[in-house]
Amino acid sequence: MESIINPNIAYLLLVGGFVLLIAALFAPGTGLLELGALVALLLGGLELVRLAPQVNWWALAILVLGVVPFLLAVRRSHNLRYLFIAIIAFIIGSAYLFRGAAWWQPGVEPILAVVVSFLAAGYVWIGTTKVLEADRVRPRHDLSTLIGSLGEAKTRINDEGSVQVLGELWSAHSKTPIPNGTEIRVIGREGFILEVTSAEEAHAKE
Repeated sequence: MESIINPNIAYLLLVGGFVLLIAALFAPGTGLLELGALVALLLGGLELVRLAPQVNWWALAILVLGVVPFLLAVRRSHNLRYLFIAIIAFIIGSAYLFRGAAWWQPGVEPILAVVVSFLAAGYVWIGTTKVLEADRVRPRHDLSTLIGSLGEAKTRINDEGSVQVLGELWSAHSKTPIPNGTEIRVIGREGFILEVTSAEEAHAKE
């Protein structure tokens, strides 16, 4: 059966799945981001296999090599030169990932490659630099002071989720489901993962 997906949509699925996967790492616990990433990467991967004879392997190599300056941009967040180099590599690799009608023609719409490369790289760069900055700050705090603190659930929490406590975002888990937006209290800690319960439940036990 002929696939209705063209190289442009296959490209969008792969990039979209990657971005959703990164977003799921930033905000664990919802399940929706993880599911969306899985579906997008599965569909994009299947189409990539079908289109394998049309893949420009040199363009794929440029995409992979573009990760190097991108990682430098993340580690040196104030030096945007590396980010610019990475985005250029992503644009070229994206546009020529699949072969066009002629050897010099890109298989992916160039405007699409430019817009998606800027948006995806920019989002991941901002997200990862913010996470790294937060991790650098956390060790300066006395983490024992978090026990007993009140906060707010930023996602649905059960086996895992995210909460905001003392102005910072933390990974958390609870023994019972806690809806998004609920006031919570920290009752324990395992490394950087907080054990929480709803403030109402904690108050009822007092």
